[in-house]
Amino acid sequence: MIRDAHVNGIKLVYREEGDPAAPPLLLLHGRTADHNDWNGITQRFAARRHVFVPDLRGHGASDRPGAYPLPEMAEDVAALLDHVGAARAAVVGHSLGGVIACHLAMRHPDRVARLVLEDPPPAHPLTGRPPLVEDESTGFDWRMMHDTERQLLNPDPAWAEGLTRITVPTLALSGTQSPFEPDVAARIPGARLVRIEAGHLIHMDARKEFLQVVEAFLDE
Repeated sequence: MIRDAHVNGIKLVYREEGDPAAPPLLLLHGRTADHNDWNGITQRFAARRHVFVPDLRGHGASDRPGAYPLPEMAEDVAALLDHVGAARAAVVGHSLGGVIACHLAMRHPDRVARLVLEDPPPAHPLTGRPPLVEDESTGFDWRMMHDTERQLLNPDPAWAEGLTRITVPTLALSGTQSPFEPDVAARIPGARLVRIEAGHLIHMDARKEFLQVVEAFLDE
């Protein structure tokens, strides 16, 4: 079911699936995507979990406030957990969603039961990336693209430092053909790293392996 939540001063649209009595699970999509990026996976997880899948700010049908600091995007997610009455949830984040999931775990460690990071960008400055060129895409706010790109090219040092303070059980997935090295996993104490034969879109390129590894981790 698609729902609206007015949280942290904006509207977030989110999909809700599964038994409300089941353990909460939050899925955070990557940049330029929306909740539909998890189609099929949402339903698979919802067989045993209460799943929430938001369109992050600046994406899909959620508000486009024009400001996209990554810590504030994590506060959107924390407020969404309040809205749905979930004191704690397992969190799965892909790419940009993985960065936001980390910020959530850094800022609200009591809200994250388990953390799954699917091929997040590194916490050190990205180099060698071509400049963004806008096209006719309308499924996201181009201001979000430029704002988050600046934060990836020149990340706040607090982002790397905060990773060292994450204490929740963490699984990091890295695509063997991804442009990102598993930098984030190396910075989180005790994080488990699993390399999967895939590119950046592990949950699409290697869905069977993704589900097997993630479900086993969530069941521990």
